[in-house]
Amino acid sequence: MSRSRAAETEAAVPLLRPQTVPLRRNLGPLYSFPMAVWFTLFFLAPIAIVVVFSFLKKGLHGGVVQEFSLDAYRYLADPVFLRITGRTLATSFIATVITILIALPCGYAMARSKHQTLLLLLIIIPFWTNFLIRVFAWINILGNNGFLNQMLLNLGIINDYIPFMYNQKAVILVLVYMYLPYAILPLYSTIDKFDFSLLEASRDLGANKFLSMVKILIPNIRGGIFTAVLFTFIPIFGAYAVPLLVGGMDSYMLGNIIADQLLKSRNWPRAAAISMMLTLITTVGVLWMMYLQKKDTSRTKEAKARKTDAEGI
Repeated sequence: MSRSRAAETEAAVPLLRPQTVPLRRNLGPLYSFPMAVWFTLFFLAPIAIVVVFSFLKKGLHGGVVQEFSLDAYRYLADPVFLRITGRTLATSFIATVITILIALPCGYAMARSKHQTLLLLLIIIPFWTNFLIRVFAWINILGNNGFLNQMLLNLGIINDYIPFMYNQKAVILVLVYMYLPYAILPLYSTIDKFDFSLLEASRDLGANKFLSMVKILIPNIRGGIFTAVLFTFIPIFGAYAVPLLVGGMDSYMLGNIIADQLLKSRNWPRAAAISMMLTLITTVGVLWMMYLQKKDTSRTKEAKARKTDAEGI
């Protein structure tokens, strides 16, 4: 009896498989439908509205007039706007580079530490505080009557206040502080998976500590570096509150222009055109970084394949 039941089961299995597998495959679009609706309503639809508004005329008292116009895009060629765009790119680049240079040793130290949970908690703690509160904390530190100036005056190092605020350096400093956790977390996650015995092997072969980091560690954590750059450069490029609160006229950025066009000039088409330019630049940057990461991954796979073939020979 047991053999006959086993034979019946084996005979039934091939008959069931063609029915169950296509059924599961047909459920794929159903599973993805809620996500597709979500992206359409809250991502594609707003972008479509911005695109349409950028090609319309400005209303007399704000809003738009249903007439096709390229005036908003002509403003993008204005010399003042181009100068602010260049300043925004420079500020974003400098702040991102400084952030990555600080985040790399921090992520490495966290990955090698025995107290990773505590260090992760210390990195996450700033997120528990409101963004504006942290900015105003820096204002109290850098202001003319702030902590730093008062300390230097009390120590007799300076005789008058130093204008630490309302300049581009203050904007870069606060931006680096604000977005440093966004760079540390992906770098820590990547470095934590790194095989540290490779560093010891390179030291045994004669490389010093710095050379081991540059030749061995950095190439193996490029994916984390790419992610950290994206997580910092994109939000810094569109920053608004930090340049407004701690910067001066020499630190005006694109985010401030968009806000002024919406709230002061009430030129919605011009704000939409600048937003589209901002979106285009960030999208190109993301695609370029993804291309570099994909290229780097393919190179790594090819190197591993060549190594495997050599070992087989």
